Amino acid sequence: TLALCCLLFIQVRSVLFAAPTCSYQNVLDHLHLTKANETFTMSRPVKDHTNKTVLYLEMIVYAILDVKETDQTFIAYVWIYMEWGNDYILWNKDDFCGISEVIVPTEVLWKPDITIEEMIEKDKAPQSPFLKIHSNGTIEFRNDQIVISACRMHVYKFPFDIQKCNITFKSYLYAEHELQIEIEKNSSVISMWSREIMATEFEWVFVDMTVTNSTVNHYGYNQTIVIYTIEMKRKSVLHVASFVLPILFFLCLDFFSLLLPHGGGEKIGFKTTVLLAVTVLQLILIEILPFTSSKIPLIVVYILGIFGLMLLSLLETIVVNYLIEMDSASQDDAQSVNE
Repeated sequence: TLALCCLLFIQVRSVLFAAPTCSYQNVLDHLHLTKANETFTMSRPVKDHTNKTVLYLEMIVYAILDVKETDQTFIAYVWIYMEWGNDYILWNKDDFCGISEVIVPTEVLWKPDITIEEMIEKDKAPQSPFLKIHSNGTIEFRNDQIVISACRMHVYKFPFDIQKCNITFKSYLYAEHELQIEIEKNSSVISMWSREIMATEFEWVFVDMTVTNSTVNHYGYNQTIVIYTIEMKRKSVLHVASFVLPILFFLCLDFFSLLLPHGGGEKIGFKTTVLLAVTVLQLILIEILPFTSSKIPLIVVYILGIFGLMLLSLLETIVVNYLIEMDSASQDDAQSVNE
């Protein structure tokens, strides 16, 4: 009997002092968070409509995929982080075994209608399917996407140019008193992070990234925007080796051709061939540079100058050959008269 009482006491004690078990579903049931509950998706998640929703936004450039000068487009792979508050998502984590965050599908909660102003082609990859909710009402959303944006190129100093492209985040419909976009980190921090994680830069070198926020008036009401400006420098070594030096070599070759003997058409043919080679390089350069440039790039002036010098050299050779032929003809006529 004593043994039976001891066994019963141990069992009761284990039941009374056993650690409680909790699940994420317990939290969702407490919040009444389901796909069918439209309370969380139909409108901005504030209990007082006069309270604005503050959105903290952060962007990091992971890769510079392409910069198309002729199309004036900038293509980059970016990481986007957003954080905002929800007045309906609150619970005491001590009541749920210390659970302070839960990951849920994106379609069960309201999300800010954020877009990129310079975007000219939508990203075909699907957005991140999940959100992270915190016990204090904070909602966290992370997404990776390919940004194809318009960027005005300044190629006056090509191939030693530095380009700056903007990526501007704004809301489609919400005014400033409803949705305010704030900067999560300063420019130096995001530049350092982007520089550390940069996977590829194509033919560019990432220099710096600055971030500013401002208020603009769109369609009659104010909206807050966040502007990320990406500064990058072109890798000029390949262009120097492909255009600048070969054209300079052709000019030197053309000058040395002056040492060739006059007479006949070999010298003129040689100079014409060199001139055509420079013309081919010029046509290749035209395919790279945009036609929307307001100033003539320096490299075009450089090529035109060399082309003009070589053309003058060719004309000089033609005139000298003509004079030699005229002098030879006059000598032949004089000799025939003397005979």
